Amino acid sequence: MSLDIKIKRGLDIRLVGEAEKSIETIDAPDTFAIKPTDFKGLTPKLSAREGDEVKAGSPLFFHKDDNRLNIPSPVSGEVVEIVRGAKRKIMAVRILADKQTNYIDFGKADASSLSGEEVKEKLLKSGVWSYIRQRPYNVIANPDDKPKAVFISAFDSAPLAPDYDFIMEGQADAFQAGIDALAKLTEGKVHLNVNGKGNPSSVFAGVKGVQLNKISGPHPAGNVGIQIHHIDPIGKGEKVWTVNPQDVVIIGKLFLEGKYNATKIVAITGFQVSNPKYYKVLQGTPLKNILDGKLAGDKNRIISGNALTGDKESMDGFTGYYHSQITVIPEGDEPEFMGWLAPGFNKFSASRTFFTWLTPGSKKFQLDTGMHGEERAFVMSGEYEKVLPMDIYPVQLLKASLANDIELMEGLGIYEVDEEDFALCEYVCTSKIEVQSILREGLDLVRVECG
Repeated sequence: MSLDIKIKRGLDIRLVGEAEKSIETIDAPDTFAIKPTDFKGLTPKLSAREGDEVKAGSPLFFHKDDNRLNIPSPVSGEVVEIVRGAKRKIMAVRILADKQTNYIDFGKADASSLSGEEVKEKLLKSGVWSYIRQRPYNVIANPDDKPKAVFISAFDSAPLAPDYDFIMEGQADAFQAGIDALAKLTEGKVHLNVNGKGNPSSVFAGVKGVQLNKISGPHPAGNVGIQIHHIDPIGKGEKVWTVNPQDVVIIGKLFLEGKYNATKIVAITGFQVSNPKYYKVLQGTPLKNILDGKLAGDKNRIISGNALTGDKESMDGFTGYYHSQITVIPEGDEPEFMGWLAPGFNKFSASRTFFTWLTPGSKKFQLDTGMHGEERAFVMSGEYEKVLPMDIYPVQLLKASLANDIELMEGLGIYEVDEEDFALCEYVCTSKIEVQSILREGLDLVRVECG
């Protein structure tokens, strides 16, 4: 039975720099990189060493605690560098790509005719299993678990988010094949959640084997964690698996083509981008190859992901494993005349501090990374509850995380949340608290101690 859910609490941050709905390609880069830091909870051990030749689909590294969880190479070529950080932590594996990509043949198959174990074996062998993540903790799913449901959010409500209805055009067959595979992994439902503000694309509307739910409302309505909370909340000991729509296509292509096809469409956004649009790239593409010559100014914040939850990168960085967006906004490190005393006719405010709350809801803003203050006493303001559409006490949960009180965290709903769900809390926080990092530390502690 399909559901129609209306989210009332939240906040839409309207920024200038939405990607034009056209898809471009770039010249094939020489070097690609996969970063272990993209995988929360994964302790990497190398499968490939410097000088090794790999094919697209060859494992580069795997999880120390479960060698079935391996991360594949998006291209064929030579492993030219293992980038290490402090204490020899593996930061990235770089591959010098061949001119012509050679793929490992994993064999074509019809997922609907396979057993769940056969589907699981194929996904694990190819490394494509890494695209399936679990809640709680938002880590790569444990193959030994039986999730009570699989959730796919078919829209993103974050600032300047990519339009999945546009991205998924022409991908109906691969998307359906991916859904067929995911349906074999759970005895529950596969929930496909679309934007209730309009009609979903034919790809989403025509897919079989899912429960199609309509979700409407302000951000974070597009967050899969919010959707899970309103449709099938997670209790202690329960698992729910989540997959991004583009990653469903990658899973589907594994069965249709018999190979790991790591092609994705990424939205380049932000008003510092001269001509924001969509680009077709391979996993691990250098950001320089995408952004070179397209940025205005010389003091920019490059973010792999959206402005609320993405990872800070440099021009020497690479696309994130789970990201379908790159955002570029100015660094907010310049002093402002009169500061908060100015009327702020061009500033966005969630608390009606500036007169722009009187402007039409269609007005878009040019925001930077400025904090406009520093960390101060962590007080109860009531602001978090206005933007978090979940039946939990956010401030109390964060303070329980700071106190490392696992029992209290469990009672306050730690199993239901992830950093992205609390991103708006951090944005509106009058105390300038690093909400997302505190929550991640709490999630990691509970995962280690309680599994």
